[in-house]
Amino acid sequence: MIRSLAAALCLSTGLSTAIATPLFAQDAIRSRPTALPVNDATPAPRDIPYPGGTIRLEVDATDTTQRIFRVRETIPVAAAGPLTLLMPQWLPGNHAPRGQIEKLTGISFTVGGQPVTWKRDPLNVYAFQIDVPQGATEVVAQFQFLSATQPNQGRVVVTPKMLNIQWESVSLYPAGYYTRQIPIQASVTYPTGWQAATALRGTKSGDRVAYETIDYEALQDSPVFAGRYFKPVDLGSNVTLNIVADDADELDFKPDQIARHRKLVAEAGALFGTYHFNHYDFLLAITDEMGGIGLEHHRSSENQVEPGYFKKWDSGEALLDRNLLPHEFTHSWDGKFRRPDLLWTPDFNVPMQDNLLWVYEGQTQFWGYVLGARSGMFSKAETLDAYAHIAAKLDTTVGRQWRPMEDTTLDPVISARRPKGWPSWQRSEDYYNEGLMIWLEADAIIAKATRGKKGLDDFAKAFFGINPGDWGQVVYNRGDVIRTLNDIAPYDWAGFFQKYVDQPTRETPKGGFILGGYKLVYGEEPGAITKAAEGSGKMVDQSFGLGAIVKNDGEISGVIWDSAAFKAGLAVGSKILAVNGDEFSGDVWKAAIKAKAPIQIILKQDKYYRTLTLDYSGGLRYPRLEKTGEGEGSLDKLLKPRT
Repeated sequence: MIRSLAAALCLSTGLSTAIATPLFAQDAIRSRPTALPVNDATPAPRDIPYPGGTIRLEVDATDTTQRIFRVRETIPVAAAGPLTLLMPQWLPGNHAPRGQIEKLTGISFTVGGQPVTWKRDPLNVYAFQIDVPQGATEVVAQFQFLSATQPNQGRVVVTPKMLNIQWESVSLYPAGYYTRQIPIQASVTYPTGWQAATALRGTKSGDRVAYETIDYEALQDSPVFAGRYFKPVDLGSNVTLNIVADDADELDFKPDQIARHRKLVAEAGALFGTYHFNHYDFLLAITDEMGGIGLEHHRSSENQVEPGYFKKWDSGEALLDRNLLPHEFTHSWDGKFRRPDLLWTPDFNVPMQDNLLWVYEGQTQFWGYVLGARSGMFSKAETLDAYAHIAAKLDTTVGRQWRPMEDTTLDPVISARRPKGWPSWQRSEDYYNEGLMIWLEADAIIAKATRGKKGLDDFAKAFFGINPGDWGQVVYNRGDVIRTLNDIAPYDWAGFFQKYVDQPTRETPKGGFILGGYKLVYGEEPGAITKAAEGSGKMVDQSFGLGAIVKNDGEISGVIWDSAAFKAGLAVGSKILAVNGDEFSGDVWKAAIKAKAPIQIILKQDKYYRTLTLDYSGGLRYPRLEKTGEGEGSLDKLLKPRT
C-alpha cells in the first residue's frame, strides 16, 4: 500500500508538470493584450419630453418600379453637442430584433444646408452619432430605404398596385428619451390615384397626405396600406375594414361575408367588455404579389391573404386565411393593451425579453379561434377540425421531451424564424398553439369548478377589459395572471402552468377536449382544416402516421423525428421518385400507405439515389374530434355566439 501510494503520488506530480510546462512555455512566446473598456455611447432612454420639439418626417413613396422610399426628416434640437439618432431595432410583435438596417442607404445630415459628419456606433449599428454645431436649431437627415424587389431580399412591401409603409423603416429618432415622449408629424406622397389607410388621421392635398402630430411610439404602431384598388368598409364600433387588392374584382364581396366581419367586432366587444381604441383599422391586402404578413398593432393590424378571400369564400382554398383577422384583432387587447412586463420597452432599441408569450400569443390564438367560431368566420365543425389538427400536430413535436414550452418563447431570437431541418425535434414557436391548448384546458377547468357558470370569458373581462377606452399599455407578470384566475375559480394555477409551461412534457394538453366532452381520434379521411392545408400546400400530410409530409411532386418537406419515416432514412429535401414500382404521385403515395404494408421507395437525395423500405403498416391517419357525451359540454358552450 505504501509503495502503491508513493507511485500514485509520483504519477500525480508528473502529470502536473506535464500539464503546466507547455502552458508556461506558450506564455513565453505569446503576446497578451489587455481588454479595453467597452464604451456604449448611446444614452439610456429617460421618461421626459424631448426638448427639441416636433420632428417632421417626409416620405416619398411614389417609386413603385425600383421600390425605393426616399426620406427627408427634420429633427429639431435644443442644444449643441452629441446627438445619437436611432433606427428601430426591436420591433413589437416580431419578438426579436428585426429592423432592416441594411436597407437604409444614402445617409446624410445637414445643419443650415451644410453637411455634418456622422459616425455609426460600432456597438450598435442602428445608431448614428453626430456633433450638433453651436447655434443649430435643427438637423436635417436624408436617406433612402431600399425595399425588397425580390422575396430573397426580405418581405416585398411595394408592388405596382399596392404598398405597405412601416414607419420604423423610414424614420430615425433621438436616443435618450422614451419614444412616447417624442412628438412627430409625418407626411407621405403616394402614387397618383392611390388611396391609403392607417390608424393615423390626416389631411390630403393632391397626392400628399399630412398626418396628425403624434408621439413616435404611436407612429411606429400605425403602419400604412395603400393601393390602386382600394375599398373601406364600416364594421361598426369605429372599426373599418380597409381592403387593398391586386385586382378590382377582389374588392367585390357578398353582404353575408361582411356581416360576419361585423359580428367579429361585436363578439370581441362582448367578450372583453370594452374597446381599447378610439378607432381601429383592419389593413387587409388581398394579394400574391406583396409579401405575407399578420402583424398586430393597437389601433390597426397588417394582414395579407391570398387572392380569392371573398371570391372563393366557400372553398377550402380560402378557409385557412379566415383565422387571421380574429387573431390580430384580439391583439388589441392581448399584447398591445395588456403586455408582459419584460416585453414592454421604453424605446425600440432596448432589448425585449420574450416572457409570457404563451399568454400574449397563446391566449390570442385561443380567442382567435373562439371569436372565429362565434362570428361565423369558421363554422363550429371547422373550428373543431382546427383544434384536432393543432393537437395532433403538437403531439408530433417530440422535441417537447427535452425542450420545455417556455423555452420556445425565445425561438424568435434563437432561430430568427429561419427554416429548420428537424422542427419536430428542435421545436419552434410552439407557444402559439400549445398556448391555445393550455388555455382550452383552463377554460374547461373553470367551467367544471363553477358548474358551468364561468369560463375563460370571465378572465378576459377581468384581465383585458379594465380601463375602458385606454389605448396605452398596462403590463403584467405571471403572478397577475394567476391571481386573476384564482379570483374566478380557485385552483392550483401555479402548478398548472409549471407542469405545462416550465417542464418537458410527453404530449400536448388535452384536458380542454376531455373535460369539454370530446376526444382526439384518428381515421382515414382528413377533416376540413387538414384537407385545406393539404390543398394549399399541394402535399400529403402524414406527419400523424408514418411521419412525413410529402409534396405532390414527391419532394419531402417534413420528417417527424423518430417516426417510421425517420427510421427509414428520409430527410427534408429528398425526393421520392417511385413507390412500390410505380412513378410517384400523391394518389399513388396515399394508396400505398392505405394498403397497410411496408412500402418500397426509390429516393433521390441531391445527386444520389437509394432504394429503401419504409416499414410502416398503420395506414392513413388523420385527426378529428369525436363527441364523448350527451348534450352540451364546456367546449360546445365556449364556441357559442355571445351576441
